[in-house]
Amino acid sequence: MIMKKRLSLIALMTGLTGALMHPPLGAQTSMDTHSEPAIFSDQDLGVADQLRTQGLQGNGGFDVVEELTTLIGPRLAGSPADAKAVEWAKNYLENAGFDRVWLEPATFPTWHRNMEKATITAPIEREMVTLALGFSPATPAGGVEAEVVMLDDYEALEAVDASEVEGKIIFVRNRMERARDGSGYGPAVRARSLGARIAAEKGAVAYVIRSIGTSTNRFAHTGSQRFDVGVRSLPAVAISNPDADQLERVMGLGEPVSMHIEVDAEFIEAYTSHNVIAEITGSKYPEQVVAIGAHLDSWDVGTGALDDGAGIGIVTEAGRLINALDQRPDRSIHIIFFAAEEIGLWGGRAWAEKNKDNFHNIQVGAESDFGAGPIYEMTAHVSDEAKPVIRAIHQQLEPLGIAFGGWGGWGGPDFRPAGAYGLATIDLRQDGGNYFDYHHTENDTLDKIDPANMVQNATAYAVLAWLAAQSPVSFGSGPENMRQ
Repeated sequence: MIMKKRLSLIALMTGLTGALMHPPLGAQTSMDTHSEPAIFSDQDLGVADQLRTQGLQGNGGFDVVEELTTLIGPRLAGSPADAKAVEWAKNYLENAGFDRVWLEPATFPTWHRNMEKATITAPIEREMVTLALGFSPATPAGGVEAEVVMLDDYEALEAVDASEVEGKIIFVRNRMERARDGSGYGPAVRARSLGARIAAEKGAVAYVIRSIGTSTNRFAHTGSQRFDVGVRSLPAVAISNPDADQLERVMGLGEPVSMHIEVDAEFIEAYTSHNVIAEITGSKYPEQVVAIGAHLDSWDVGTGALDDGAGIGIVTEAGRLINALDQRPDRSIHIIFFAAEEIGLWGGRAWAEKNKDNFHNIQVGAESDFGAGPIYEMTAHVSDEAKPVIRAIHQQLEPLGIAFGGWGGWGGPDFRPAGAYGLATIDLRQDGGNYFDYHHTENDTLDKIDPANMVQNATAYAVLAWLAAQSPVSFGSGPENMRQ
């Protein structure tokens, strides 16, 4: 595995060497008499070239995610491991030599799992691999046992008459479709995030879903649910996809099927964790900020390597590359490790709220939170005035194999709450074709990361952050750019 990763890294660097030998993209030469006026100076483009060269010679931040997953491991928001991760992150960024490192609080409800169990009890007996969904309440002592009603998807759950499911266990079998851009996740995940609430309203006693993931391995995928304090909720679990297949086959026998569900989990009082922020201070406009981020927390299974240890490594390495330059950026660059993303974007919400009156000074936000696949496309949500700048930035990313995907996007989950305040955003879209094989499972571990892909990612984020900080125009953040 190590030899394969080294060979792929060498191949990536070799394939890009030719592109990096040419003059900076966008710079005018004596033979380029018909070019558009240059948007960036030759000096700024030369630095972009330097960042590409040096980035491809680095490790993409693999050392960061390796240390995080080894020393801390899984780090559920509000857990003791979360506190250790915050302390580790602050120390790591301070030791990396950034100009400033500080903490910003984020307060949120917390949840803790102790155990879960799901078993078919009739007409056969079969224990299934399962994980309780986030914020599932506990079952009564000894669990619940009832007949199972199988429904196709979330829409079928909404439509079913309460008389058909009252006093029963609901099983929703919708399957997530694999896609490079992860587009199969949205349609499928409603069954996880909203389903138990609907099932409770209709009188069911427990809620079971096929895991929201694309794996054929026998790992269950956990994930958060939306809940309202004071509204009845149900014990809710996900079963592995092979076990879901088995349950469907048993349901197909034509006999009544019963299951036993047991969950031991608890809500804990509100907890305050922290976003961890490092700054490269701008030399001309230090109050203006380019923000790149990832989230520090993970679920309590696996080691959170892909989700989102990889992102932590990628943006840290991008920051280290820029911080090592002799020249400082015009605007400040912030590297943000967001808190409590998995259980409700609480760190992103806290950051948006803190900056709600200052978004005219936030140039752009871009988050790495889709694993460690190669970036294949760039999109942007910016003002019309900034679109030529985005095109010029894309020219500098094109040698890394990144296409231009047009206009739009949210910049990543933790920047989404800031859309309501008008944040301009850029998305560097990663290939997530296999991301949901591991997402929120015990199988999200360091060996799933190819360091060569992290090298491409970190290099792209470094070039993006540098040029965004050097832009001759604002990207348009502010009230006129507000989105809901």
